[in-house]
Amino acid sequence: MFKNRIMKLSRSLLKIILPTIFKILIKLKLNRRVINFLNDKSYNSNNSYDFTKTLKNILNDKKIVALDIGAQGGFNSDNFFSKKYNSFFENVLIEPIEAEANKLKKNKYIINKGIWSKQEIKKLFILDNRLGSSSMYQPNAKNFDLHNIRKEDYKNYDITRTVEINCDTINNLLSELNLKNLDYLKIDTQGAELEILKGLGNYKPLLVKIEAHIFSMYKDVPSWHKLLNHLYELNYVVIDWKGIGKHNSRVPAEMDVILIPNFNNDNGKNLIIKSKEKFISLMLIFGQLNLLKLILKRFNIDMKELEKFEDLYFN
Repeated sequence: MFKNRIMKLSRSLLKIILPTIFKILIKLKLNRRVINFLNDKSYNSNNSYDFTKTLKNILNDKKIVALDIGAQGGFNSDNFFSKKYNSFFENVLIEPIEAEANKLKKNKYIINKGIWSKQEIKKLFILDNRLGSSSMYQPNAKNFDLHNIRKEDYKNYDITRTVEINCDTINNLLSELNLKNLDYLKIDTQGAELEILKGLGNYKPLLVKIEAHIFSMYKDVPSWHKLLNHLYELNYVVIDWKGIGKHNSRVPAEMDVILIPNFNNDNGKNLIIKSKEKFISLMLIFGQLNLLKLILKRFNIDMKELEKFEDLYFN
């Protein structure tokens, strides 16, 4: 009781103090920097937990099958979730740039190919000054200002060479590897996400992480709403997003979007229940505690082990 009173008093004091602090931050031109810092800390607040023991109990030596398309730098190279969970995944890494693929050869599955909606040869535009921004689409300098790119850095987005790469579909590649299920799909391909998803076939990942361009810095990239509509048609729903990089609009020019099967209908429910151990594990790894508990409650799945974890994002 005493603890609750202290917490209520603290919150009341913060409500009084914060407006004054905010005025000072505006004067110092620090308001967005501080807010962005706090947003990032809030977004990753559940990283303070170590779910390793819980995941071991849930998975019981099963591996989460992950397909990482655009795997330059290795699996989870952007540290979107804590690296301490990398060992729970069986990774299939796709990297079309040969020199970059060679750096990943220690992995069991490393495929030096492009992924597309069908089998064909495509041009890959290489940006050697900023290799991670290489794409199937050419850069569009008209939109660089929206990404708050300095003019002296425009040269980093010059196409330095063009290579032709063999492309195949997700469905074909995973079938060739005799992988019957796909649990986690990550696509970071600078605008090619929609075309890649068109080749998903019958594979139904439990969690999808894609890069969506609100204002693309590449020419002729399909609109972000077409990308999300396609995923909705595949029976996925958005559960989270996070802005990427700088931008001069109030919404991010690019963002990472997280989706899961639509748990509000039978198809999504059945997919989740069929692989509930892996679904629960992925939701924990991505810090989605509150939503996970809600879904488990709806499906009458008892997970008492999770009761001790409070979703710190909401506190």
